[in-house]
Amino acid sequence: MARNTEPIAKRCKALDISPAVLGYNNKKTIRNPGGDRRRKKVSEYGQQLKEKQKVRFVYGVLERQFRIYYKRAVDMRGVTGENLLQLLERRLDNVIFRLGFGVTRRHARQLVNHGHFLVNGKKVDIPSYTLDTDDVITVRERSREMPQFKALREGGFNIVPKWLTLNVDDLSATVSAMPSREDIDFPLQENMIVEFYSR
Repeated sequence: MARNTEPIAKRCKALDISPAVLGYNNKKTIRNPGGDRRRKKVSEYGQQLKEKQKVRFVYGVLERQFRIYYKRAVDMRGVTGENLLQLLERRLDNVIFRLGFGVTRRHARQLVNHGHFLVNGKKVDIPSYTLDTDDVITVRERSREMPQFKALREGGFNIVPKWLTLNVDDLSATVSAMPSREDIDFPLQENMIVEFYSR
């Protein structure tokens, strides 16, 4: 399975996003501190490419898979850019991260791969699994005694997005609505991604 091994802080600096968006609070780079001042003006194509790469990096999606998400977004009703973001937000690994079960999206992806979660009572170990409204995510009975899940029950949860409903007592959550554009917590111009693929 292909995976991204790029240095987090270096890539965040190149894409102008905070490492906190990915769940890292103490990542920073001192590499090339004056590099931003010497950069040339970025072309329109360069800006479109940067926006696409930013979304791919944040959600941990490779190019081929991202292109499939874009095609699905085009076929859906509504605004293509918002449809694309909605599909990415509904990925199981992203939902696990948003609920606070995973510290980062990479950590959430690993937890899903190891089979710690059930969706509607069935084990799902595919991070790209797309959740729908009223889907119920629960931690497997055998996994609940793991130290990280015990710590979460004792008050370790972050603020959960309004489209998700969390039940702390039995470590379960429900997708109560579809995510909206306002739920994206990093600066992004999704229309540039649409323009990039529409060339």
